[in-house]
Amino acid sequence: MTVYALAQITIHDPASYNRYQSKFMEVFRKYQGRLLAADTAPVRVEGSWDYDKAILMAFPDEQAFREWAESPEYQAISLDRKAGTRGAVILLHGLG
Repeated sequence: MTVYALAQITIHDPASYNRYQSKFMEVFRKYQGRLLAADTAPVRVEGSWDYDKAILMAFPDEQAFREWAESPEYQAISLDRKAGTRGAVILLHGLG
């Protein structure tokens, strides 16, 4: 079943985040993910939201997501993401 990863971030160290972003697609392409959206100006329709950017990714299943997220390659570049941003990532299971 398809899973969707939704990342919501605020960037406080652009240099660190730019290093992460410059390597992201190279690592991401090695896994079965699809980048669906990456928006630095999402429109808040309802409720509160205090982030700068939203990123939506799809994976064939949770195992594929975890293989990417826990891979040594992603863990290495994620150090810059963690240093340069604060935020949350949620995993949503698609409808079967």
